[in-house]
Amino acid sequence: MLVIGSRGSQLALWQANYIKDRLEARGVETRIEIIHTRGDKILDVPLNKVGGKGLFTKEIEEALLDRRIDLAVHSLKDLPTELPKGLTLASIPQRVEPLDAIVGGKLRGLRFGATVGTSSLRRIAQLRRIRPDLNIQSIRGNVDTRISKVEKGDYDAIVLAAAGLRRLGWGDIISETFPPHIILPAVGQGALAIETLDEGPGLKACEPLDDPWAHFAVSAERAMLAELGGGCQVPIGAYATLENTELFLTGAVFAADGGTMIRYTATGDCTRPAELGRNVAKVLLNRGAGAILQTADLV
Repeated sequence: MLVIGSRGSQLALWQANYIKDRLEARGVETRIEIIHTRGDKILDVPLNKVGGKGLFTKEIEEALLDRRIDLAVHSLKDLPTELPKGLTLASIPQRVEPLDAIVGGKLRGLRFGATVGTSSLRRIAQLRRIRPDLNIQSIRGNVDTRISKVEKGDYDAIVLAAAGLRRLGWGDIISETFPPHIILPAVGQGALAIETLDEGPGLKACEPLDDPWAHFAVSAERAMLAELGGGCQVPIGAYATLENTELFLTGAVFAADGGTMIRYTATGDCTRPAELGRNVAKVLLNRGAGAILQTADLV
């Protein structure tokens, strides 16, 4: 029996059970083990103030290396671009909608000075570009907890990933989704990642679940992020799409106050996604992205 490691949130368990069902449909017996991460234990601190890579993955990766679990299911946007020695990204299943969504009302229709909740510097920066009047406040916790705070009137609206809402069956409460030219998604948003040891039964069982088209796209995004030296809490956005064998990648870096945005789009062969990602990052850096990223924690 293979052991699947997962965080204990409602969304994380949905994701783990989704992979569990996929594996068991192929005749692989599995069970899920919940692992609490540092990020789950510090819910009253904004993400950018917690610091450190692997905020939601470190303890799970330690369980993999200790062979207490055989595979881990992550939201890909939470997974650092550099994995610990001995671990590998075994599979990226088919990606779903990568866009951001707002719950509580359409962005342009919110009252002047409305209170909007999000824990992402990337979202904060882009929201401030569109609506500088908004009172943007940090909000963390499970998806249902965040939604309840809108229902109680603590926040006028919240912004979060559309994929998580739809996976949990709450797509009908989405007021609006934002196309990438309005709010650029996070690197890997909408995709799951299956992490395993770089050899063994976990790797062999999970490799058939990989979607090569999703893998190409997110590999370009993650290569861009790695070249920029950013993690999952910095104001960097990316969105890669495929048309036949051509890969399109848009990347952007945002000043936290929304005042500056450096954005660039390039195309390349889908079989060389890392090359495309690095090229986009280099253009962004040449245009001044490094200076913005150095001040990203000053919000």
